[in-house]
Amino acid sequence: MKPSKPTTKPYTRRSASYKEEALKLADRIGYAEAARQLGLHESQLYGWRAKQTQQQTVNSREQEQAAEIAKLKRELLIAQEEVAILKKASAYFARQLK
Repeated sequence: MKPSKPTTKPYTRRSASYKEEALKLADRIGYAEAARQLGLHESQLYGWRAKQTQQQTVNSREQEQAAEIAKLKRELLIAQEEVAILKKASAYFARQLK
């Protein structure tokens, strides 16, 4: 006789909007109650929350870096203009000395 395989639930992939709504519900009524109502494990909700928090942190860090890059580009452009002006001025004064 062949040993029977343990029955497992099929893997269900949840959409991002479902996860977002589930987390909103969990914030309102509590994670344990939300997990019970939605037929999920409480740890799933906590995992989704951790991933969402990490993603928000990454997004804010990317925005900060983009702002810093834009600022540095502006400063570089100003410095390049100043160097060009100084080169012209030094050439002018060098001709005056001769």
